[in-house]
Amino acid sequence: MKVLTANRLADGIAVWYANGGWAETIDHADIAHDKAAEDRLEAIGAKASANNEVVDVNLIDVTVVNGAVEAVRLREKIRAAGPTTRNDLGKQARPQAARAA
Repeated sequence: MKVLTANRLADGIAVWYANGGWAETIDHADIAHDKAAEDRLEAIGAKASANNEVVDVNLIDVTVVNGAVEAVRLREKIRAAGPTTRNDLGKQARPQAARAA
């Protein structure tokens, strides 16, 4: 399973493609379950990058644990949660935030 992630060009915030737009949390990201869905997400990412909406567009591996989308790689878990130096800042400070490893 994969989801599409990038950084929003306007402010550098990590974002995930969800429900036809870019969300600041991984929670509701559109999940690709097969190659056709991956290709569709890649095309969406390429178009958004060409339109200067986002940069560093990538498909990343995810799992679903108890109904929650979680990144597989540590780097992506950290991007989903925010800075590791202070838990009171960034996405991890929000109640609905993803957990970093």
